[in-house]
Amino acid sequence: MNVQHQTWVHWAIGRIESDFQRSADTHLIKLDLPALDGIDLYLKDESTHPTGSLKHRLARSLFLYGLANGWIEEGTPIIESSSGNTAVSEAYFARLLGLPFIAVMPADTSERKVREIEFYGGECRMVAPQEIYTAAAEIARSVDGHYMDQFTNAERVTDWRGNNNIAQSIFEQMQRERFPIPDWIVVSAGTGGTPATIGRYIRYRCHATRLCVADPENSVFFEFWKKRDRSLTSEHMSVIEGIGRPRVEPSFVPDVIDHMIQVPDAGSIATIHFLEGILGRKAGGSTGTNLYACFQLIDQMMAEGRRGSVVSMLCDTGDRYLNTFYNDEWLAEKGFCLDPWLRCLENFHAEGRLLSPAKALG
Repeated sequence: MNVQHQTWVHWAIGRIESDFQRSADTHLIKLDLPALDGIDLYLKDESTHPTGSLKHRLARSLFLYGLANGWIEEGTPIIESSSGNTAVSEAYFARLLGLPFIAVMPADTSERKVREIEFYGGECRMVAPQEIYTAAAEIARSVDGHYMDQFTNAERVTDWRGNNNIAQSIFEQMQRERFPIPDWIVVSAGTGGTPATIGRYIRYRCHATRLCVADPENSVFFEFWKKRDRSLTSEHMSVIEGIGRPRVEPSFVPDVIDHMIQVPDAGSIATIHFLEGILGRKAGGSTGTNLYACFQLIDQMMAEGRRGSVVSMLCDTGDRYLNTFYNDEWLAEKGFCLDPWLRCLENFHAEGRLLSPAKALG
């Protein structure tokens, strides 16, 4: 590495570390669910990052990984395949370092995410969902840029032993709670990086906590976890942006996962409407997927007479989905009827028992 390049890399790492130093940790919110007897539920609020989502952590790590490996130099164009949140966060860090940024995204990505990427100076190129990987790699070659490839690198860029990662943060924030060691931590798969980090940390620290991954319908992770067949694919994309994948991503590590739950899309969407009623804030669809899986685990704990705590994620703000999950016309167009699910959730809130939508209607 020549002196000029070394100087720039040192400057770039310093810029990212300074930005991190200015950022406070995210809050751990305890949900008010009075019908639950001896079970506490928490949400790690990742929507408060500067770029509004859990992916802010991943983007920071991907940039540091690229810089440390010598893949990112002064002026290097940054390219990413993304359904939105990672690209928003990467656009933020690219602007911080004065680097061009191109996001290759599914054509149906929410308009709000596109606007946020462009706000940070990024460029969006929309393609068919299955083409984002090859298109991003080809663009990187054509402009002599660096393809971040979150779907391959997410599980390896974060120090799973600690170093202020999300798992360490959760356990430190839980120290003074009634049940400081959670029975369950529940996350969605996405790229696979978050469950890999948390699952490895749990084992490394010898905690009794179990890791559950919630997966939306039309995503392949749930079937892969059961069958271990990496050739599995899905012809349909999940409507839950960012977590439902049509192929098994390289960064998904199944052996650190203790349990998986597949959540219907209607259940995910109804849950964020229910959450708004008890939290007073809108959240994105992946939060609904996580939370509905939490409710299923809590229902089982209640049936078994167990006490303890469950921790999950509020992944991003619902403001990015006002035209979809919070839009009655969009819901009707997609054929979603939330009433049975909302009754099910209201019963859970009132009585601490999670009924199926069919039983809730009956």
